[in-house]
Amino acid sequence: MGLRRLSYWQFPFVLLLLPLLLAACVASGPGATGSVSTGADPHAVEPTHAATEALQALPPLEPVTLASGEKLRVVASTQIIADVVRQVGGEYIELATLLPAGADPHSYTATPADLRTLNQAHVIFINGLGLEEAMDPVLENLEGDAVLVPVNVGVTPRSLAEEAGTGEEHGHEHDHEHGQGVDPHTWFDVRNVMIWVQNIQETLSRLDPAHAPAYQEAAERYRQELEALDREIRTAVESIPPEKRLLVTDHETLGYLAAAYGFKLVGAVLPSFSTMAAPSARELAALQEQIRSVGATAIFVGTNVNPALAEQVARDLNIAVVPIYTEELSAPDGPAPTYVAMMRYNIQAIVEALR
Repeated sequence: MGLRRLSYWQFPFVLLLLPLLLAACVASGPGATGSVSTGADPHAVEPTHAATEALQALPPLEPVTLASGEKLRVVASTQIIADVVRQVGGEYIELATLLPAGADPHSYTATPADLRTLNQAHVIFINGLGLEEAMDPVLENLEGDAVLVPVNVGVTPRSLAEEAGTGEEHGHEHDHEHGQGVDPHTWFDVRNVMIWVQNIQETLSRLDPAHAPAYQEAAERYRQELEALDREIRTAVESIPPEKRLLVTDHETLGYLAAAYGFKLVGAVLPSFSTMAAPSARELAALQEQIRSVGATAIFVGTNVNPALAEQVARDLNIAVVPIYTEELSAPDGPAPTYVAMMRYNIQAIVEALR
């Protein structure tokens, strides 16, 4: 049996009753008391494709029958998602992560072990918004009965056109080739991860209602930690003079950070949200001119990205290359083993480079 799909085209008669069904969901459905709707939505984006608009609703979720001592089998596509899921699910779930340390989600290739893990899962949490585009063929052809849940349901995505520093000449040639011009790096706004927590809590609680109180308690505790992190980041950014809050990156990763915390995006070495893009000579020249004109002092490069091209640009301009964690966490004994630690590490590195 394949993945459970959020599709009304299999049920044509539902379209005739849609207004009544929606009214009933609003009045008495689970979305009536929370900030994130969990009812089926005829406008919801198919989660296994590179979404180009907001993901509207969680898929239908039914309790899983678990044997005595059996835990809910959960898979997360990335390390960052896995850490947030772990904060909510704790000891009550069996958690696996697809992407190992140093892996690039934009160029993922499934191993036989990955396929076994996915086919045995009860639920698979993905980012959505095109981040797992390379995983789509695998996720669309699984033999198991897992439900696929994008954690970004309810998050408003940013587009390449919204990235303030890209301009007309830098950053638009690859919009339709990589990620459809939608920025999947939503976790750089901590408030978006608070929405993830809500989605994860509701998903785990519906699939495993016996442990719903524990999931709710853990989610609330973690939300408080995220609220403190959000305040901490805002305070740290205030220490940077406004005219120096300039971000240059290896690829378009920090749009949400800039919008949420008051930075200006100057540009990116790779003019795309995907690391699979390649800049033209014209784009690199335009970026270098933009960096010179605004006086940016650093290029921030993800630890999972080859820094060679960014280092070349930095040498030409005599500016620094600063490594940060963008799409992965560090090893457990490293500086960024959790999402919260990753954000603290990145903000400290950014502040020190710009202040």
